[in-house]
Formats: sequence, C-alpha cells, structure tokens
Amino acid sequence: QVQLVESGGGLVQAGGSLRLSCAASGNIFRIMGWYRQAPGKQRELVATITSVGIPTYADSVKGRFTISRDNAKNTVYLQMNSLKPEDTAVYYCNVRGVLATYWGQGTQVTVSS
Repeated sequence: QVQLVESGGGLVQAGGSLRLSCAASGNIFRIMGWYRQAPGKQRELVATITSVGIPTYADSVKGRFTISRDNAKNTVYLQMNSLKPEDTAVYYCNVRGVLATYWGQGTQVTVSS
C-alpha cells in the first residue's frame, strides 16, 4: 500500500512563500505532482514532474511556483513564491505508478490579502 505524507501548508500573507513536501513510500513513481482544490471549484493541476526532472506547470503558477523531486528520498516538493489570495486551496500530492494513481490527504494553503 502506497502512503503519501504531505507537509508544509499553512497561512501566509500575499506575496509570501511556502514550500510543500510529499514523501511517498514504495517504488519510484514515473510522475509526481501537485493538484489543488479551492472551495466550490474542481480540483486542478498545479504542477507535475517526471522521474527525470521534466516539469509541467499550470499557466496560473508559471514563474511563481517551482516543482522538484528527490528520487533518493522519493519526495516531491513545491516551492510557492509570490503567493496570491487566489492560490488559497487544499493542495494534494499525486503520484502515478504503472498501474495506479495515488493521492495524498491534502494540506491547506491559505493566502491572506
């Protein structure tokens, strides 16, 4: 059973920074990433990164967020800078194996104006 342990959420003022971490048990996953869901909205992609370090970003976070991973620790990170109130959401770690996709429990990020 794959377990994902997320950390790093919290409350920050607009313009501030936070760093999310997600440690995965089990094998190295082909793709690791982050999604978010704001109240009343659908879950949306934030960023993903392949096992060889190729990132993909949502347009809304390009230039502000950076995704990275440490394969030795089986951990994916999301460095979030220049945060805006519209970034407020529950952020979910997502990892994709060969046969299945797994989700973390979510961590709340709240950006005050």
